[in-house]
Amino acid sequence: MTVQHEHEFEAAPGLPEKLPANEHILWQGAPDWWQLAVHALHVRKLAFYFAGMLAVQAAFLQADGQALVASLALSAGLASLALGLLALTAWFSASTTLYTLTNRRVVMRVGIVLTLTFNLPLRQIAGASFKAQGADCGDIALALKGSDRIAWAHLWPHARPWALRRPEPTLRCVPGAHALGALIVRTWKEANPGVNLATNAADTTSTPTSVAPHHPATV
Repeated sequence: MTVQHEHEFEAAPGLPEKLPANEHILWQGAPDWWQLAVHALHVRKLAFYFAGMLAVQAAFLQADGQALVASLALSAGLASLALGLLALTAWFSASTTLYTLTNRRVVMRVGIVLTLTFNLPLRQIAGASFKAQGADCGDIALALKGSDRIAWAHLWPHARPWALRRPEPTLRCVPGAHALGALIVRTWKEANPGVNLATNAADTTSTPTSVAPHHPATV
């Protein structure tokens, strides 16, 4: 993908400052906006819910044809507006987000109105988990060591769902997630020699065991 400066004061796209001489970028990417809409903002689930509510409404008003048409038109219009706003939010979120992996850290530039940049040194990452989201998309959640915390509200939607007590920064709905997972594991091990990375595969559709670049990897 082509990455661009979000702000003129960025030293490089997605980075608040110039990287040291011994650090280099290994990967950059952003969420797939439609997968983000479906899995983070639950557009598809809400669409089914609205469809069910419209069916119930039609069943109750079927005796009055004129009221039925007017009521369903209003309800369908409001439902479409809600779904459209959620999809637009997902698009804005994806278009303003840039994830960066270097040989020393993960950097997350997030935020639609207020842009925040989170620097996550690989040495401060205690564990990670992977969950598939759509065709070759997935979430990669990063657990932080010790008492390090980032408020869940500051991260959302780039946070592991329901991990409220110990929020986990998450690369949400990234394309090529299996290959990225392998790269993160390999890079983390190089930055933390002799230390084990706590991993968990939330994806029950596969049981990856290798961190080689050409095989799906658990992170």
